[in-house]
Amino acid sequence: MTTKAEMIVHLSIDIETYSSVDLKKSGLYKYVQSPDFQILLFAYSWDGEPVRVIDLAQGEEIPGHVLLALNDPYVIKHAYNASFEWYSLNKFWQSPIDQWRCTMMHGLYCGYTAGLGPTGEALGIPQDKRKLGTGGALIRTFCLPTKPSKTNGQRIRTLPHHEPEKWQLFKEYCAGDVVAEMEILNRLSVFPVPDQEQWLWQLDQHINAYGVAVDRDVIDGALAIDEQISAELMQEAVRLSGLNNPKSVQQLTKWLTAELEEEVDNLRKDTVSKLIDKVDEGNVKRVLEIRQELSKTSVKKYAAMRQAVCDDGRIRGLLQFYGANRTGRWAGRLVQIHNLPRNKDGFPLDLARNLVKARNVAALKLIFGNIPDTLSQLIRTAFVPSPGNVMRVADFSAIEARVIAWLAGEQWRLEVFKTHGKIYEASASQMFGIPIEEIGKGSDLRQRGKVAELALGYQGGPGALIAMGALDMGLTEDELPDIVLRWRNANRRIVDLWYSLENAVLEVMRTGQAVGIRGMIIARESHHGTQQDFLTIQLPSGRKLFYARPHLAQNDFGKEALHYWGVDQKTKKWGTMSTYGGRLVENVVQAIARDCLAVSLGRLTSAGYLTVFHVHDEAVADVPDGFETVDHMTEIMGAPIPWAPGLPLGAAGFDTNYYLKD
Repeated sequence: MTTKAEMIVHLSIDIETYSSVDLKKSGLYKYVQSPDFQILLFAYSWDGEPVRVIDLAQGEEIPGHVLLALNDPYVIKHAYNASFEWYSLNKFWQSPIDQWRCTMMHGLYCGYTAGLGPTGEALGIPQDKRKLGTGGALIRTFCLPTKPSKTNGQRIRTLPHHEPEKWQLFKEYCAGDVVAEMEILNRLSVFPVPDQEQWLWQLDQHINAYGVAVDRDVIDGALAIDEQISAELMQEAVRLSGLNNPKSVQQLTKWLTAELEEEVDNLRKDTVSKLIDKVDEGNVKRVLEIRQELSKTSVKKYAAMRQAVCDDGRIRGLLQFYGANRTGRWAGRLVQIHNLPRNKDGFPLDLARNLVKARNVAALKLIFGNIPDTLSQLIRTAFVPSPGNVMRVADFSAIEARVIAWLAGEQWRLEVFKTHGKIYEASASQMFGIPIEEIGKGSDLRQRGKVAELALGYQGGPGALIAMGALDMGLTEDELPDIVLRWRNANRRIVDLWYSLENAVLEVMRTGQAVGIRGMIIARESHHGTQQDFLTIQLPSGRKLFYARPHLAQNDFGKEALHYWGVDQKTKKWGTMSTYGGRLVENVVQAIARDCLAVSLGRLTSAGYLTVFHVHDEAVADVPDGFETVDHMTEIMGAPIPWAPGLPLGAAGFDTNYYLKD
C-alpha cells in the first residue's frame, strides 16, 4: 500500500519578473500588484531532474500538468525566498501557501545568511552550482524599466528581441537558480525545519499579505510640512552661519571649531546634544538646534510609507521571518517598524494629527514649537485599523527578564513576576538592602535598579551600563563597578547560568557528547555526506539554535572560547565569530521569548484575531469594534505554555484608533 509520504513529489521553481514598481523600496506586494507586472521566465525541476525553462515573455506556455501541480497538495513547491514565487504566481494561478517550502528560511533556521549566492558559498557549494555572477546585470536589463535615450530608441524597457544574446544568458541564469536552490536544499535536508516553524512561516505570509492600513492624509501632510519647515530651517542656518550648505558635516564642523575655539570633529547626535547643553544662547546654539531638528529620521519613515503603500491604502510585507539570524526573531522591512520613535506620555496626539492633516504649520509652531519632533511623535499613528475596526495592541511585560529568571531559577525574581511585577524596585531592594516600599518611582535607587536590569543580565559590566545611559542618569564612572557587583551578588543563579552554559558548550566541543542543561540540550551535529557541521542548542520549545562550523580557539582575552561562522551584525558579512557565556544566554533568552510570542500568535489566530504586525514582544491586531475585549487578548498572551512550566507570563494591552505606544 502506498503511503501519503511516498506519493509526495517535489517541484523546485524559480521565476524572473518585470514590474515598473521598485521592488526594494516598495516591497513585493506593491511590486506584484502593479498593472504591468509580468512573469518573464518560469524555471522548474521535478524531483531533481534537469531544469526546464519556460520563456513566457516570448509566448511559451507553462505545461498544463505543471499548472495543475501548483494547486496539488501532493506536490510540494520549493523556492529560494518562496514568498516571492508564491505571491507572484498567485496573481494568475491558485497555489495555497501550505504547499510551499522556503529554502531561504531553511538556511536562516540553520544559521546561514539570506542571499542565494552567499548561502551557497557558505555551504561550500561549487561555483558552477551557484548563482551566476552576471545575474545582477541581467536583472537590471530585463526586469527594470529602462531610461529612454537616443541609443535605445527611446524605449522604456528592454525586451528579449532587443538583446537576444543576453536573453539567452538570462534563461541560463534562471535555470541556475533552480540548480542552486536544489543543492542548498539537499545539503540542509538532514537538518529539517520543525513542523511548528513551517506553520509559523505560513502564518507570517498571511500576516504580510494582509498588511496594515495607513492614514495617507497624515503621511502626505507630514511630508508637505517637513518640506516647508526644512527649507525655512536651512535658510535660517545659512543666515546665522554664513555657510553655503549648513548640512555639510565638513563645513559645519569647521565653522563650529572656529566659533567655539575648540576642536569639533563629528556631528553625531550625542555630540550635538552635549554641545547644545554647554553653549550659551546665540547663533551657535541655534545652528546646533537646527542641525538637531533636521536630523530627525521621522520624515524618512513617512517617505518609506508613501513608497510602500498599495492602491487600497495598506502596506504589506513589513516583517521578515527569521530576520534576526540565529535567535529566529522577526526583523522589520520597508518602514522598519522595529525602531519607530516613541510618542511621549501626555502628548496630544489627536490635536497634532488633525493639524498635520490640515497642514496648519502656523498652529503647529504656536502650540508645539519643534515641528520635526512633533512629526516624529506622530509616525506610529500613521498606522490605523481597517474601516469599522479598532487596533488592539498587547505586549508581554518584561518578557526577557521573566525568561532569564525562569531559565536560571532565580526564585526572588520569579516571585516578583508572580506578584506585583515591579522588577526595577525589587532589583534595587535586593542590591542595596532597602525595603521595596521605600523605593519610589522617581527615586535614585529605582533608577540604579532600572539601568542595572537593562544592562547586566547578559554578563555586561560598566561599559554596558554606560551604553544603557547610566552616565546620563547622573551616575559617575566610579560608581559603576559597585552597581555591577551588587547586581551580580543579588542574582547569583543568573551569574551561574552564564558560566554553566559556557562550560556545557566547551564540554560538548571537547568530547562530542551531548549535554543537557536547564531544559536545553547542547549537541554537536555533523553530516559527512553534506559536509555540514553545527553546534546546536535545542530550546525547551524543541526549536534549535545553530552555530555553523564550530571550533575552539583563543578569544581576544586569551581564553578558550567557542568560535563559529555567522553574519556579523555590524559588517553584515559572513565570517568567523566568537562567543561567551553571557552572549549565549542572551541568544537563548531572546529565542525563548520569541517562541513565547510565536505561541501567542498561533493562539490569537485560533481565537479569531487578525494580526497585522508585531514588534519584538508586542502583537497588533485589526479587530471589529466590540470583538471580545482587551482582557481576552492579554489573557491569551499571558496563558501558560506547556513547554515552559512555571514561566510567569504577563501582558497588558489597549484598544486604539491608531497605533501608539501606551
